[in-house]
Amino acid sequence: MLKVLAACGAGIGSSQIIKMKIKKVCEKLNIPVEISHLSIGMAKSEADKYDVIFTMNGLVSNFSNLKGDTKVIGLVNLMSENEMETKLKEALGIE
Repeated sequence: MLKVLAACGAGIGSSQIIKMKIKKVCEKLNIPVEISHLSIGMAKSEADKYDVIFTMNGLVSNFSNLKGDTKVIGLVNLMSENEMETKLKEALGIE
């Protein structure tokens, strides 16, 4: 099962949107997924527990010291399932 984290400034609004959209994308791709959402501050300390982290482009640098295999995906448009699908497939090596 893929463990995904949606992270935003406060861990309330944007991360909830990302979480809902990622769920749809993973269902479409038949990827079993467990999705959590946190504030960027909490996400930094929990990041190594996840396979993929989705956040806004402007917050990606918060994970620059991340070690391990966790993939960090920055989003331009939080409402775009197409962007999420494309970037997730790229991160996971799915064509």
